[in-house]
Amino acid sequence: MARHETRPELAQARERGFHNIGEASAATGVSAKMIRQYESVGIIPKPGRTFAGYRLYADADLERLRFIRKSRLLGFPIAQIEKLLTLMNTSDRTSAQVKQLAQAHAADLEIRIGQMQSMHDTLSRLAKSCKGDHRPDCPILDSLAREES
Repeated sequence: MARHETRPELAQARERGFHNIGEASAATGVSAKMIRQYESVGIIPKPGRTFAGYRLYADADLERLRFIRKSRLLGFPIAQIEKLLTLMNTSDRTSAQVKQLAQAHAADLEIRIGQMQSMHDTLSRLAKSCKGDHRPDCPILDSLAREES
């Protein structure tokens, strides 16, 4: 087998519809750094390479990267994205399985929103209690240093 048949030059790979990492990044909105990170944790398969070692991505890889990006925008952690990808590629899945993951994530977000609202309320209350003048006394720092019961 000729060398170029197993590891093509970049131009040959492009003729076959493959994309380098920069093109994959531009097409999907996922940075090259994150693409490499997703490869290292196994959420996307290791890509083929050219003679020069450039990564090669097929259209299916770009679809997977878009799926991951959209999932991340919704706040799904990597472990749940892996489950979603597995379900997407499983012909005997049920929509109930996907719905369950989405509902569990929405419930987690609801808890986090409540925690963040509480943090916001506390910080707003502390900021209102601070005069913000030239004096060193500060109720914000006092509250942070005080042991709460």
